[in-house]
Amino acid sequence: MAKFDKVAVLNKIGSTGMVPVFYHKDAEVAKKVVKGCYDGGVRAFEFTNRGDFAHEVFAEVVKFAAKECPEMAMGVGSVVDPATAALYIQLGACFVVGPLFNPEIAKVCNRRLVAYTPGCGTVSEVGFAQELGCDLCKVFPGDVYGPNFVKGMMAPMPWSKLMVTGGVEPSKENLTAWIKAGVFCVGMGSKLFPKDKVAAEDWAYVTDKCAEALGYIAEARNK
Repeated sequence: MAKFDKVAVLNKIGSTGMVPVFYHKDAEVAKKVVKGCYDGGVRAFEFTNRGDFAHEVFAEVVKFAAKECPEMAMGVGSVVDPATAALYIQLGACFVVGPLFNPEIAKVCNRRLVAYTPGCGTVSEVGFAQELGCDLCKVFPGDVYGPNFVKGMMAPMPWSKLMVTGGVEPSKENLTAWIKAGVFCVGMGSKLFPKDKVAAEDWAYVTDKCAEALGYIAEARNK
């Protein structure tokens, strides 16, 4: 069962404004990355369903996070079908994220009060997702749509909560642009975890980069 329900998860994501997105086939590496992010102030983490036996890695990381990162809401990403969503929810996923919008996933998640954040590329898709209880929708790929897409959508639908993922960078300029456009939060992957830093096991870099990015987000929100 999810450690945190959808209300708690949305509060965590909203308070920090950032969700790291990461996958690694080695559970030990994934654990170190999660802990590094946690030490940097992150409170919601998306482990992507990208490789064979990814669910087994996730199961180990969730148990680790429960002890070492007690306030971290662990979620799963890259989910495109309800069966996969159900599998990860059974393993303790507190939220489910996908590159696309599948109404059947919404049913599975809503039944267990687990937040479902589907990938949407049009205003209509966001509207349909909201009708099915998706409080937070993902604009993906973000670098294709850009901040103006978010700004334009928020004008007629100001109640919308949007997470932008894809091409987001941990820089003051990039994060400020998205926050000013009106996003609820950002999802960030490769730019937050350079392959060379992960290979070198430089977990202090991960912690510092997360803290830096969260600082830029807080600053942009307060302007």
